[in-house]
Amino acid sequence: MSNQDINSSLAELQARYLEDVKIIGEEAQSALLALPHRLLDILRFLKTNESYQFNMLRNLTAVDYLEYIEIVYHLYSLPLRQAITVKTRCGMEDSQVPSATVIWPSANFQEREIYDLLGVRFTGHPDLRRILLRDEFDGHPLRKTYNIGNAGERR
Repeated sequence: MSNQDINSSLAELQARYLEDVKIIGEEAQSALLALPHRLLDILRFLKTNESYQFNMLRNLTAVDYLEYIEIVYHLYSLPLRQAITVKTRCGMEDSQVPSATVIWPSANFQEREIYDLLGVRFTGHPDLRRILLRDEFDGHPLRKTYNIGNAGERR
């Protein structure tokens, strides 16, 4: 699928969801930015709609921008051989977004990793707990505000 086709699809989605989504990024790397309260509706639509068929969650990650955390969903349509990126943002203090495990069970471990390292709570996750660090570990070490001087201390 060409960049023009992807951008056309993004424009269609933006028109469908109006104020709840917007297209961000440069033309060659455009993404759809969704408000957290509409995220699951949009992801479900992208997976189940015949025009899109994004049936694979290739990757789920997050980025700390100090003012907010951005959660990034890389989706792929196996039948149509297309890729799309969907993003959502949450605040640093109230770091939570809905869990995508109800749409893609494969989001389970990726959401746990984001929770463990960045502290984002995925509401509705079936088993949200640390996956890499011990349960007693204090803080979330991939946050830019994390004090690395305390790393490894037992509390």
